[in-house]
Order: sequence, then structure tokens, then C-alpha cells
Amino acid sequence: MNSSTYVRRKDELETYFDRTAAEAWARLTSDAPVGRVRATVRAGRDRMRHTLLSWLPDDLHGRRILDAGCGTGALAVEAARRGADVVAIDLSPTLVDLARDRLPAGLAGRIHFCHGDMLAPTLGEFDHVVAMDSLIHYRAGDIVNALSRLAARTRHSIVYTAAPRTPATMLMLGMGRLFPRGDRSPAIEPVAPDTLQRLMRADATLQGWQTGRISLITGGFYKSQALEWTRL
Repeated sequence: MNSSTYVRRKDELETYFDRTAAEAWARLTSDAPVGRVRATVRAGRDRMRHTLLSWLPDDLHGRRILDAGCGTGALAVEAARRGADVVAIDLSPTLVDLARDRLPAGLAGRIHFCHGDMLAPTLGEFDHVVAMDSLIHYRAGDIVNALSRLAARTRHSIVYTAAPRTPATMLMLGMGRLFPRGDRSPAIEPVAPDTLQRLMRADATLQGWQTGRISLITGGFYKSQALEWTRL
């Protein structure tokens, strides 16, 4: 069952990414020129996407992948090119429509795009789940609860990102609070890997899972940590 804080934040994110920031994200995830700040975010996201994909098998033929929070579909496309059958879901119908428009013709039928909650059990079972920068706005307890629900339907691994709890991210978070409320994006929720691992050990569903690789990706205004959970 989703917690009230998860549902409230999910609704805030849907409003922000589908209405307030859809145009900005469309530009950020394209080849269009962007300013210096957004260029560092674009580069950081490219590095993070490469890192998460590198933690999946090179050959994904016969594997079913969930791209949880697919945005405009770049990660889903790369996974499909490696042979995966991908379910790509996002809260924003606008971004999902853009992802469909950008889908290379040769991958038609390999990716199923849909909008809604990434935790919906109707999405079925998966070999691997990827959640890139889709959980960074949630509290640690909600992150682990969400991943626990995904783990119950995942055969091999979950790779995801969380906002790192570092002096730099805490400073950036504090600076963001200086902007007028209407100009703010939903705040990230910095969390330490040790906190996630402690909560993970207390979750009955996750007793058959272990923490794998962790990698901090930083550059300019992009700071995120990649984490891997694998089934024992």
C-alpha cells in the first residue's frame, strides 16, 4: 500500500513534470543548445544512464525491463537496442507522448510506453528494473517501500538512483528554497546509502536481496548516486 507521503509527492511530481517543466525537459533531453547549468545536468544524466545500463547484462534478448520513470525514453531506447522488451512508464503523459514521437522506427514493438504509477502491479513481472532519477524526490522510507514492491515482481536486479547526502547537495537544496515557491521544482530528498541499507534489512520482502554496486555521479549541477540491488 502506498504511504500518504508517497502519494502526495507523486501527485506533485506529476503536476510539475507534465505542466510546469515539460517543455524544459523536452529541450534538456534533446540535442538543442542549452545554457551552462543545464549542460552540466545533461552531461551528468548521460553518465548516469550509461552507468545504470552498464550494470545490466550486455545481451538483453529475452529479458523484460521496466524503465520506471522513463521521461523522454532515452534509457528505454538503449535497452531495447540491446534486445530487451521494455515497459517504459512515467507520471507525465506529455513526456510519454514525446518519448513515443522520438522512438526510432526500428524499435517499434520493442518498447511499450504508458503513463501512470511505476508501482502498478498490472505492469507485470520483470527481469530487471531501472529507476533513474525517479525516486530522488521521495523520503528514504518511501524509496525502500517502493523498491520492495518492485522487488516482489523482479527476478534479477533493480538499479536506481538516490540523491546523495553530501555537503554540496545540502547547500544546493538550501539555495533552492530561496526561490519563490512558484519557481521551484519539487525538492530532492538527500539520503545516505547506509540509511537505505538499514531500511532494506528491516523489510521482509527484501530479505532475499543484497546491495551491490554504488557509484556517485557528480558534475556541475548534477549530483546523483547509482545503486544496485540484486536477488540472492
